[in-house]
Amino acid sequence: MFRAVTRIAVVLAVLAVPLGVQAADIPPIEYRERVLDNGLRVLSGVDAATPNVTVQVWYGVGSKDDPQGRSGFAHLFEHMMFKTTRNMPSETMDRMTEDVGGFNNASTYDDFTNYYEVIPANHLERLLWAEAERMGALVVDAEIFDSERDVVKEELRQRILAAPYGRLFGLMLPQASYQTHPYKRPGIGSIAELDAATIDDVRAFHRDYYRPDNAVLIVVGNFDEGQLDAWVDQYFAPLKAPEAPLKRVTAVEPPRTGPGVFDGYGPNVPLPAVAITWLGAEAASPDAPALQVLDAILSGGKSSRLYNALVYEQQIAVEAFSTADLPQQPGMVAVGAILASGQTVEAGEAALLAEVARLRDAPPTQAELNEARNELIAGALRERETVDGRAFALGYAWATQGDPARANTELADLAAVTAADVQRVAQKYLAEDRRMTIRYRAESERPAGETPAEPAPPPAQAVVFDGEVVTLAPEAERQAPPPVGEPVDPVLPQPAETTLDNGLRVIVARSSDLPLVSAALIVRAGAWADPKGLAGAMSMTAAMLTEGTESRTAPEIAQQVEALGATLSSAAGAESSSVGLTVMSDKVAPAFAILADVVRNPAFAAEELERQTAQALDGLSVAYGDPGQLAAMTAGPLIFAGTPFGHAADGTPASLPRLTPDTLRDLHGTYVRPDNAILVLTGDVTPEAGFALAREAFGDWAAPAGALPTQPEVSPAAARQVLVIDLPGAGQAAVRLAKPTIARSDDAYYPAIVTNSVLGGGYSARLNQEIRIKRGLSYGAGSSLAARRATGAFQAQAQTKNESAPEVVDLIAAEMTRLAAEPVSAEELKARKSVLIGGFGRALGTAGGLGGVLGDLAVQDVPLAEIGAYTAKVEAVSAEEVNAFAAEHLSPADAAVIVAGDARLFEQALRQRAPDLRTIAAEDLDLDSETLTTVD
Repeated sequence: MFRAVTRIAVVLAVLAVPLGVQAADIPPIEYRERVLDNGLRVLSGVDAATPNVTVQVWYGVGSKDDPQGRSGFAHLFEHMMFKTTRNMPSETMDRMTEDVGGFNNASTYDDFTNYYEVIPANHLERLLWAEAERMGALVVDAEIFDSERDVVKEELRQRILAAPYGRLFGLMLPQASYQTHPYKRPGIGSIAELDAATIDDVRAFHRDYYRPDNAVLIVVGNFDEGQLDAWVDQYFAPLKAPEAPLKRVTAVEPPRTGPGVFDGYGPNVPLPAVAITWLGAEAASPDAPALQVLDAILSGGKSSRLYNALVYEQQIAVEAFSTADLPQQPGMVAVGAILASGQTVEAGEAALLAEVARLRDAPPTQAELNEARNELIAGALRERETVDGRAFALGYAWATQGDPARANTELADLAAVTAADVQRVAQKYLAEDRRMTIRYRAESERPAGETPAEPAPPPAQAVVFDGEVVTLAPEAERQAPPPVGEPVDPVLPQPAETTLDNGLRVIVARSSDLPLVSAALIVRAGAWADPKGLAGAMSMTAAMLTEGTESRTAPEIAQQVEALGATLSSAAGAESSSVGLTVMSDKVAPAFAILADVVRNPAFAAEELERQTAQALDGLSVAYGDPGQLAAMTAGPLIFAGTPFGHAADGTPASLPRLTPDTLRDLHGTYVRPDNAILVLTGDVTPEAGFALAREAFGDWAAPAGALPTQPEVSPAAARQVLVIDLPGAGQAAVRLAKPTIARSDDAYYPAIVTNSVLGGGYSARLNQEIRIKRGLSYGAGSSLAARRATGAFQAQAQTKNESAPEVVDLIAAEMTRLAAEPVSAEELKARKSVLIGGFGRALGTAGGLGGVLGDLAVQDVPLAEIGAYTAKVEAVSAEEVNAFAAEHLSPADAAVIVAGDARLFEQALRQRAPDLRTIAAEDLDLDSETLTTVD
């Protein structure tokens, strides 16, 4: 991945307690630090309560360090570091992490690249050995370089070219904001510069930056400190730091002398967007905390200034955002908006500038200040729920501020920010005459005669690499990885439950000593309950729950929730709807009063429905411009046609305007009732306290006298269909094969999820192996199997360059066929089971994750004791059961095939494989129609 330039304002409010949460309430991250003779810094923190450990290596090299004319090198190495070393063949890192129930990943920012794993604690020594291997003995050869360069190109197409606003955030924002500093270059690189690179360029870059004196090793989890020190000394101490000094960026961005405008265009931009940037401070600046608070005041939740002004009151934007991007060297501050249908970039720019001027002209209120400071402090608390979150906080402080201890002191710095500080930094950095405005519009709006030009790569200095070239050692000469240690048994949560007199089922599980409680009120009604012709009705009903009650307006709900230090959200899925709450444990009771109010007494005000409908319609217009989202939205109506699941769960451009307040009231009155609901509480709460909260907030909620409608049976029939959705100018094609599958109650459920894990459930699964790893045709390929109460859905998907879509269709189908025809080896089966077991265990390790597992079990009528039985049931699945399930349920012969992209580049080749192919222009797609099109 690469660093996103902006933080989009989200609908969820965050913890903001005027007199409650303080920096002192957040336990510090306890860690030790030592430095080896070769310069490697080692940070370690013990957590004996977890069966896991995270190993992270952070390198002080990011996209700002890419050579001139070679943008994307740091990001390219993020990929290459997972390949081959002297003693590890390609993909060994995945065998040692994912295949034992852990995971690995990496990310590239402007200033650093970090590599991280979470694995069962008994695998710690092996991961330390592996990280030392790739630090000191990485193989950088032409074959690996070419393969990973192809994958990076597909990532660029998916993130930048296919996404409607990818060009804006990934390319134009940095390019327009900086003149001199290499922060202006895209972290993901450019296809032209990647193509121009040589193997000598790549080897020299690795030699210059991937060295122990430019790295920090972070280990947090369940381990013995003395043993860790011995292993670090054994594997890392022998590595030598090069004699050449580290290269550092010395460029200084000049101050702006006046305002500027950058006009950008994209081929799939359904709504215009505008962003305004100013040069900002560096992460270690004394001004950084105040700029972070300023950012939170502008876009931190529904009571933030930008949301209130642009989205809620003026309704000129679908989304408003801001960022205080404060990296190692001076960065930028930005505000922006994706505008509502019919609005102009000029109107958006004026509205954004008005809100910035308000902060310059007057300090924020004390309430705003409290909410913003505590939003940031509470975000740190949520991050520290996991071992990898705590390690990330230490690494980020080291990489951006030069001192991991700042992960703890920065909380006090945020708490000390005053209203005057916020106004002062607004005046200092956000001057009217030093802004850069980026206007982003559809390609069709480009002035006549102006043609887009792909800039040629800037000249690059010729590099001749004369250092050591590492190769994979012959198998007989390779050093074997260390043995696996004794396993650490996990401590499983023990859920307790009761049923109130009104029928409300209450489930409570204590899962954490951190002062957080997570709650979800789940209703057994989702998209299946949408009235005919009113797709999205249950989704809108759920969304409207938090948009006003009989005694609280929507802004009042947002303000009161944030003042209590809570997050509140609502949504609907295929079979259920829910309202979620997260709150500090000492503020649970008043937060629950608001939760009960929004669940029981929604107002469904006409003006709020009109506002929500307009936003939803604009959101759909964006989704219809993204090939991945377009293919995903079409799958349900295609494979479940004629059933209660055979429509777009979030609604369509035709159905949403037909929704009325009475429609929503009727649905709420019919389905949102205590005898059709489940309340799940997890985190820092005992069963006794949880049951008491439930009785206080919901005990007097009376069930209606009428009978509760039951969810209908759904028996879809799989049928072969090949559908092309033509999206001219799309930067990629999205390929999806879909078909109905089993319900959760089916005896084959566990063979089903193991089968899916083998096929497409992770990086090392077969689809990703074939499509990404072997051929470089996609940034990622995978599959999912959703087994619901009524029925299930299987989908396999990948995105690729348009020309490769037919090949990817063939590859997915071939792997589905092979899974039924060939036995799965014992080694592969064991690895894919470990993926499921490890992921399930990590889900139980956070309050929100545990609540999600318990809620799903309850909705699907599965006993809660399944938490303890899950591992054994997964382990019991045989290879024969995998073959049998694939043969019966995953044949591609009767699957629906959906390809969304620029059809002129693949339609003819695909039609040769599928003469019955049907093509629909994206503008003619009608998900309400049985034929899926408005054109006969």
